[in-house]
Amino acid sequence: MTTNIYIDGFNLYYGCLKADPALKWLDPVRLCKQLLPGRDIHRVRYFTARITPRPDQPDAPNRQDAYLRALDSLSEVSIHYGRFSQTYPRMRLSQPPPGGPGTVEVVKTEEKGTDVNIASYMLMDAFRTDCDTSVLISNDSDLCEPLRMVKNELEMTIGILNPCPRQPSHWLRSLNPAFIKPIRKGVLNASQFPDTVRLPSGAEVKRPLEWA
Repeated sequence: MTTNIYIDGFNLYYGCLKADPALKWLDPVRLCKQLLPGRDIHRVRYFTARITPRPDQPDAPNRQDAYLRALDSLSEVSIHYGRFSQTYPRMRLSQPPPGGPGTVEVVKTEEKGTDVNIASYMLMDAFRTDCDTSVLISNDSDLCEPLRMVKNELEMTIGILNPCPRQPSHWLRSLNPAFIKPIRKGVLNASQFPDTVRLPSGAEVKRPLEWA
């Protein structure tokens, strides 16, 4: 069956990659072929946003850039960008100290655009009959509605690869997808890029030392 994959990059990262740097140099096409044997992986859409430096991780954008360049070496993969929004709202403390302030100013960083981008491309591909099966890599229940429409309105097969260590979202399970599979450490270990990836231009990109 012709299968398209829709990857919520940050859900994947925080679900099963962040805790182990050695897993972050992930080849998503290899991962999907291992988890979905016998399927024709037609297209892999990877949704993310460019991160900005933080005092504790000033080189993080360079590592992300290296990874995104490695993804560009895969003919099946296209990258779709949202954006980050950083604001400084004043929020109420749940337990303010006696005689102290009741609110505090916080740094609030939000990723914008990923959910709507995934929904838009998933539905566009389904309307175009670009695949027989739509597979989501995410445990985000906000994506239930586009999956429901693909399954019930367009009568296509849906599946979920769950990157989170906990049980799949109740709302995603309620859609009764054809399958829900966990993404475990063993298959992540077996799905890494080589340490040096050659790009179509002939240039090379190397695994960041922090991810060795």
